[in-house]
Amino acid sequence: MPNKLLIADDHSMTRKGLKLLVECHIGKEWVQEVWTCNQLLKELRSKTYTHLILDIFLSDGSALEVIPAIRSLYPELEILIFSMQPIPVYERALMPYRIGYFVSKEANEIETLRLMGQFLTNQRPAPSFGKRGGALPFSGMPAREMDVLHYLLKGWKTTKIADTLNLSVSTVSTLKSRIFERTKTRNVIELMELANIHNVN
Repeated sequence: MPNKLLIADDHSMTRKGLKLLVECHIGKEWVQEVWTCNQLLKELRSKTYTHLILDIFLSDGSALEVIPAIRSLYPELEILIFSMQPIPVYERALMPYRIGYFVSKEANEIETLRLMGQFLTNQRPAPSFGKRGGALPFSGMPAREMDVLHYLLKGWKTTKIADTLNLSVSTVSTLKSRIFERTKTRNVIELMELANIHNVN
């Protein structure tokens, strides 16, 4: 089966640049694009793909919220995270889903091409999350804490986060308390300041 690549990113220029990079330099011609979590799941339910390039955050939510559904649809799908976010922060949340490829949006074109080439040809070993330096104090958060953190950093209230993630208010409050404890912050303002220092958003 020829490679079929889906790019999921909420920035049009990023999607088009990736598509051009793949088609011109790596030679893969079957490439589709989506920019929301809903579109991503709909596309994966309607067509078969071999590879997925996925940003951590899409316009309607976090990829962490849909990765379990993606894995249930496509257990063998190769997934590459393409993000500005520091990957050690997401390592614990991503590793259970066998995601072994990561490319920073800050990487230069040569490095991006090299890593994309490895990804699209299924070369092993893939770039390893574990080899990257820690980004304390956010490293090692489980997926649900990362989901709540994402919305806290957007300034959302507990009830809105609970509705969005389909959790109880008390569960969100508990996760919020764990985040404060883990990051040694006392409130959302301190959490935002710390996240800004570590380039987490």
